[in-house]
Amino acid sequence: MTGGTASAAWVYNQTVKLFAAGAEPAFEDPGELERTWGRAWGLDNDVGRIRSILMHRPGPEMDVIDPAKRIPEIGSLGDLEQGWYFQSDTAPDLEGMRREHDAFVAALRAEGVEVHFVEGVTGGRLKSVYTRDPLIMVKGGAIVCRMGARIRRGEELAITRTLATLGVPILRTLSGTAIMEGGSFSWINSKTCVIGCGVRVNREGAAQVGEVLARQGVELSVIDLVGYDIHIDGSFMMIDRDLALVDPTGLPFAFLEKLKALKVRTIEVEPADDKWIINSLCVAPGKLIMPEGATNRTLDLLAAAGVSWVTLPFTKDQANGGGPPCSPPPPGRNAV
Repeated sequence: MTGGTASAAWVYNQTVKLFAAGAEPAFEDPGELERTWGRAWGLDNDVGRIRSILMHRPGPEMDVIDPAKRIPEIGSLGDLEQGWYFQSDTAPDLEGMRREHDAFVAALRAEGVEVHFVEGVTGGRLKSVYTRDPLIMVKGGAIVCRMGARIRRGEELAITRTLATLGVPILRTLSGTAIMEGGSFSWINSKTCVIGCGVRVNREGAAQVGEVLARQGVELSVIDLVGYDIHIDGSFMMIDRDLALVDPTGLPFAFLEKLKALKVRTIEVEPADDKWIINSLCVAPGKLIMPEGATNRTLDLLAAAGVSWVTLPFTKDQANGGGPPCSPPPPGRNAV
């Protein structure tokens, strides 16, 4: 290289502000994201006002269901060879499911939420309506999961393509022997998250998510779920900045103590509550979209804590195995 060329390279790379290399600001900086990715994608909480959300309306993938096919071991419709099951012993009311889903979308839009829909769902993946599970949203973008249930493997592909179409940065795709589903991940506050390990999530999956969070200065608590519990969102959800709705029978005592240490107040559901109550969706601090089935006691406790809610019927979609928060992960929430 000649002296003149070397001099030009030095000027190009070191002295011209437009071209000089620099690590700051960090990738997750809102201004940096807006400049390079079009908007400040991602989130650092589960209770800030939702700006945008990702959903999938039950579609042609539901046609795989054959009421004549059953899995006797679990008492549900399904076909192990074809790789599908419907979490009920009766055929789904598809039109009813779609009506419930449409009402859910309408309620979100009434809150000013921008609703995006997953593209390219194929192959009889009838759990695709539960879009929370194939990804986790963190600061700056998404982590694409690797589904723990084999019959749900492949949902990640449609999610990845949709994220790319929207322009959402993908910070990591889980690999190797990791299994992880978004329903077992939760933000507690902007610096603390929790993952519940169990039949759908292993320690390797938690570790790979933790690597992304560690680079963002976020502490990850990893707990063990009880028995055959699938996701932590059946026992724990944040509903305000310092308030959580919990089923203590599904959580380790040490985690309940950690919530106290973090000054998180808790409202405990009681056995008479419908099991889906904790599967509500927090759309803004202290504001929920809830399925039906809460007892007066629980509703009174929520009201006394300053929580408000809109109740929607969701029983037909619940028959497929998930509640309102299973359906939409938010690509963006406001800070709290």
